[in-house]
Amino acid sequence: MDVPIVCFVGRSNSGKTTFIERVIPELVRAGYKIATVKHAGHGFDLDTEGKDSWRHKQAGASSVVILSKGSIAMFADVSDQMNVEDVRSRFLDGSYDLIIAEGWKHEGYPKIVIIRDQVGEIPISSEGLLAVVSDKPIDWHVPLFDLNDVPGVAALIMKHFPLRRAPSEHELDV
Repeated sequence: MDVPIVCFVGRSNSGKTTFIERVIPELVRAGYKIATVKHAGHGFDLDTEGKDSWRHKQAGASSVVILSKGSIAMFADVSDQMNVEDVRSRFLDGSYDLIIAEGWKHEGYPKIVIIRDQVGEIPISSEGLLAVVSDKPIDWHVPLFDLNDVPGVAALIMKHFPLRRAPSEHELDV
């Protein structure tokens, strides 16, 4: 069974990343193993000029993998825009309980929208809409959570995406 995906969507600088970094610990405490995928619509460059990995890429390597004890990073060329399912099948194994994606607002993935300014500030597909997180009164016929109700959003996520396995004692001690 594929690892479920939930997307957090909203306007740039609406607080998506901040909210995600607050909800992850709630899910981890409940025993979830989380992977995140971030959509960078304007591109990005994580590699540092002059470092060995950067030099390998500059020399023409299509993919560079960096390993250390407990960590792995990969810089790879992709031929086109990838969706979250492509990332899941290509890079994430089935040991995760949930993938939290930031972005992909026009896709049909289950999603939670963060709204800070006004409804309609960006077009969002209503397909798969689970909830709205906002400091404004909004009626979209889905649950509405305050920006500070991180436990409530985590509970909603756990209801929609229950653990498929029992968490280990180590995971519950985190």
